[in-house]
Amino acid sequence: MKNAARILVVDDERSLREFLEIFFRREGFAVTTAASVDEAMVAVTADEFDVVISDVQMAGASGLELLRSVKEAAPETVVIMITAFATTENAIEAMKQGAYDYVTKPFKVDELRLVVEKALEKKLLAEENQRLRTALRSRTRSLVGSSAVMRRVHDLIAQVATTKTNVLVSGESGTGKELVARGIHDLSERREKPFIAVNCGAIPENLLESELFGHVRGAFTGAVSNKPGLVETADGGTLFLDEIGELPQSLQVKLLRLIQEKTLRRVGGNQDQRVDVRIVAATHRDLLAEAQAGRFREDLYYRLNVIQIGLPALRERMEDVPLLVQHFLEKYRQEFGKEVKGLSPAALEKILAYPFPGNVRELENLMERAVALARGPVLDVDGLPSSVLERSANARTLAPLSAEGANLDEVLASYERGLLSDALQRSGGVKKRAARLLGISFRSFRYRLEKLGLDEPSLEDEE
Repeated sequence: MKNAARILVVDDERSLREFLEIFFRREGFAVTTAASVDEAMVAVTADEFDVVISDVQMAGASGLELLRSVKEAAPETVVIMITAFATTENAIEAMKQGAYDYVTKPFKVDELRLVVEKALEKKLLAEENQRLRTALRSRTRSLVGSSAVMRRVHDLIAQVATTKTNVLVSGESGTGKELVARGIHDLSERREKPFIAVNCGAIPENLLESELFGHVRGAFTGAVSNKPGLVETADGGTLFLDEIGELPQSLQVKLLRLIQEKTLRRVGGNQDQRVDVRIVAATHRDLLAEAQAGRFREDLYYRLNVIQIGLPALRERMEDVPLLVQHFLEKYRQEFGKEVKGLSPAALEKILAYPFPGNVRELENLMERAVALARGPVLDVDGLPSSVLERSANARTLAPLSAEGANLDEVLASYERGLLSDALQRSGGVKKRAARLLGISFRSFRYRLEKLGLDEPSLEDEE
């Protein structure tokens, strides 16, 4: 940045102007000089400068007037004021107008150089943050939302992407946890390396260890050759472990060792090998509660939960729904080649009245269905599924707290029990389909049924 930085020195005192020009050129900067505010503004209009160093007291217009003009014409340019007549009022006024710093004469040139270098570091950091935010918006397009809570999520993704630490993404199913993980990877220095996503609840337990850590020939029946696991495949990149709460405790030990030692051992092997992966884990469970209950290793929880990004449920940011609707409408309009231009007010009203237990994933599915079945340029109420139209029957809302209070666990259990029953009914009793309706794994669905006493005989779990 230093060698490429451009400095404009503005002072009506020729000797100081020339001295600073010589000094900063020797330091490797590109330097332009101006003897007045008018001359300086001609230069600012014609060229881009990283830093403007201006005297306050000059014949004609003052340096404070130049400061205001520079901030209007080039807000990203850093302005440093120098003067022989320093007063508290002048310093405060300069800072209010946007000056980076205020240096009094006589000054040592090394001190001024240090101020310039710090100003350039700040400018570079601001530009990098803006680049990250711009890249984040383009690379995580489905993390649509302008609500305050989503702006905080985007800012946090941009911050943690530049670090090497592990991240835990929490939130209900369907909120976009994998999109967060991909955003972190795409904005990191690992972006050119693999991003490997593993759903810990979707792979049978007896195959999960081999899938993650690989195996050697002869490790078990059918292991006819050495096979690298997904961890090895992610070497140098990012390993996304979705639904980490579903990971069996036997594999939690191996994952902890991977994080601590940065080594793995294939199933059936006797040699460790080094791997460099960044782990982003995700869960819809309260992992701390799971750890305290003995169902998840507490030491692993703290290794994974160095930085946590919590995603809000869609019902907690309903102001983002119109943006998401438009986003998905455009996506599927192009995919299906439909001339659909928008929704009717009545259809949007129905959508906004629905609490979306399946979160953004459910909204996307709704819009895909609506666009696929659309017969005209406007999506109307008749294109919406019955689950949205019959909100009272299929989308329960939690009652407000009564004067007598409530048992939170019982209220939440009742709400969850109702959703599970609805999903089973809509899927014809097929648990795998019901689990997909709720955006959770089959194993998690069975666990919830058992916990709430709903695990009764049903249809075979086949499609």
